[in-house]
Amino acid sequence: MALHEERSASGLSERDRAVLAVERRGWPGPGAKEREIRERLGLSPTRYYQLLNALLDDPRALAHDPVTVNRLRARREERRALR
Repeated sequence: MALHEERSASGLSERDRAVLAVERRGWPGPGAKEREIRERLGLSPTRYYQLLNALLDDPRALAHDPVTVNRLRARREERRALR
């Protein structure tokens, strides 16, 4: 089931908010998260991570969920520093 692209008052689409919600949650393993991405969001994991990466640079996402976005930004920067 694909989520609608309607924007909320925060300026984020329902799909964008759902992506952040998936990242807020703890996962027992990668298979469970990938299954949730496909079933809940109707996205391939590759597309999901493309959208997530773009969200990390979106000030609306930061305003909507600063804890999650800042945690993921820090993790992304750590990975970039290792390259």
